[in-house]
Amino acid sequence: MTKYEMLYILDASLADEAKESIIKKFESLVADNGGVVENVDRWGVKKLQYPINYKTEGYYVLMTFEAAKTLVEEIKRIAGITDGLIRRLITKR
Repeated sequence: MTKYEMLYILDASLADEAKESIIKKFESLVADNGGVVENVDRWGVKKLQYPINYKTEGYYVLMTFEAAKTLVEEIKRIAGITDGLIRRLITKR
């Protein structure tokens, strides 16, 4: 398994319960498919460098995990259809 980092930005206007729900969704997605979540670091609300979908602030989350390449593709697919997720970036560590 390879180590990855996933930095994603949630809509800052979401309720706290909705933000936690999305974070838990990605944690369980990794864990349920044979991966290991090492750390989830919630950076909080930060100003975006440029407006995305007319939003100027986002809630940043950094998740470090170990997983197979096929799981990373599934995470990308799920992130693409998740409401409230503005952007995501997955890189190898």
